[in-house]
Amino acid sequence: MANNARNKLKTIERNLEMEEAERVSADMRIRKSQHAVLSRKFVDVMTKYNEAQVDFREKSKGRIQRQLEITGKATTDEELEEMLEGGNAAVFTAGIVDSGISKQALSEIEARHKDIVRLESSIKELHDMFVDIAMLVESQGNMVDNIEVNVGKAVDHVEAAKTETKKAVRYQSKARKHCLICHLHS
Repeated sequence: MANNARNKLKTIERNLEMEEAERVSADMRIRKSQHAVLSRKFVDVMTKYNEAQVDFREKSKGRIQRQLEITGKATTDEELEEMLEGGNAAVFTAGIVDSGISKQALSEIEARHKDIVRLESSIKELHDMFVDIAMLVESQGNMVDNIEVNVGKAVDHVEAAKTETKKAVRYQSKARKHCLICHLHS
């Protein structure tokens, strides 16, 4: 999904470059600005996402390793990685059951593993939602541009209406004066 979003941002950038060669306008500057903001936000979010994922993974790995050490099972980094990557707690529990470690310690380790797997799943889901939102923002960019153009036109029309209203008030007062003068002369 992240690669898809990155590819879409690159496609938008290429399209903007081609359109810019054809015309230079406020609309084009707005589009380029929106693209730049989206790109920066995408990079920031993906960086934070990756940092959070790595941090959580390392903390969880350390926690599981400490729990296993408490139960008397020495594990290597490779075994921990295999469990975290493969979702297979049997790598750890096979020797633990045979060694007579308490079932409570074993169930705590398995519960912690399930929590880690669930959290990783929710992090992936959050990432997918971010990508979907980014795509919505991209697809609705034209609508936002149209709204902005229409608001600009409305401002221009309001200014013109103010000017015309002032003229109408002046003409009306002049017309009253003329009527009054005509009335007085008759």
